[in-house]
Amino acid sequence: MPWNQESAVRYDQWAKSRTGGFALRQEEKLLQGVIAPWPRRKQKLLDIGCGTGVFLEFFWSCGFDLTGMDKSPDMLARAREKIGHRADLHLGSAEDLPFEDREFDYASLMTVLEFVDDPGLVLREAARVARKGVLITFLNRSSFYGLSVRLSGKKSSLAKAHWFTWPQMRGLIQKNLSPGDMTARSILLGPPCTWSPAPIIRHLNSIPVFPWMGAVAAVRIDLTAPRAQTPLMAWNTEPTT
Repeated sequence: MPWNQESAVRYDQWAKSRTGGFALRQEEKLLQGVIAPWPRRKQKLLDIGCGTGVFLEFFWSCGFDLTGMDKSPDMLARAREKIGHRADLHLGSAEDLPFEDREFDYASLMTVLEFVDDPGLVLREAARVARKGVLITFLNRSSFYGLSVRLSGKKSSLAKAHWFTWPQMRGLIQKNLSPGDMTARSILLGPPCTWSPAPIIRHLNSIPVFPWMGAVAAVRIDLTAPRAQTPLMAWNTEPTT
């Protein structure tokens, strides 16, 4: 699937539209909750398939030391316009990342696995370069959004993408990685015609729900087991030497 200047402009236009802007704000809300346990200060994050940089600004605002990578020069050019020198941007393939093992603390794949030939390989590459965790967002085939795209009959890039159900994504992760822990939520419960700041439907679409329900699901994969907590000892009497 070609990601050229035309598709880059089209994507940015959608992101600035009423519907797209609302959807992206809800995705950021979802991400804030999902990655809440991750430290940010002096933590290096690689955004794989960063596209036009829609989420680079979000990750930068979270406090990560940021690197973005995409295979499309046209996408990267628009990302540079948005993020300036707040992130290092690289041209490269998600299937063969041009980075050393464990070079980053975290890696993200923001709606990337739907558009690659070998999503398992891309997952393994992300885990190879990340020491602590991987963040994934994916389009949920079981959602009202997925149904609306299939029923529309349009031959768009979304219609040609490989949408995942939550069981499929969970199986893909477990087959290719050995997660120490995994947390998943989704958002945007209604179809796109309801993605609006209008009071009642805004509430419907702004609540994080189970990963098999919303249009966009986010998965936090911790590559190491949670750190064990050492209990503090309680002294009933003065300690002796």
